[in-house]
Amino acid sequence: MSGTHTGSCLCGAVTFEITGDFDKFFLCHCSRCRKFSGTAHASNLFSSDARITWLSGEDKVKPFEVPGTRFSKNFCAECGSPLPRQRGEGVMVPAGCLDTPVEIKPDAHIFFADRANWDEHLEDVETFDQRPG
Repeated sequence: MSGTHTGSCLCGAVTFEITGDFDKFFLCHCSRCRKFSGTAHASNLFSSDARITWLSGEDKVKPFEVPGTRFSKNFCAECGSPLPRQRGEGVMVPAGCLDTPVEIKPDAHIFFADRANWDEHLEDVETFDQRPG
């Protein structure tokens, strides 16, 4: 395993290291990912052989599972930030919780037909480098 990434939650209570390379990077538009992230899509990295090492705050990592489904997420009990989780032999990592650059680009938008009704033509929306006044 060659890649090493570090990350944390918003409040800093949880820090971690991911050792291994990412195989896939998906932008998921399913209603569950939208609900969990509060955004248009979740940005998740997947690795079939990476490992998570919790550097601090492992006791603050809380799992959530939707009963009767395969949907599960980890989050910080203090600030609610999405966190990585072990998935069988690999890991799923919310890209936004990483503090190191991600070297791969997204592979695909998935569950695109389930996207929010306002999630169209966003490239046409005005952009600002900071919050507008």
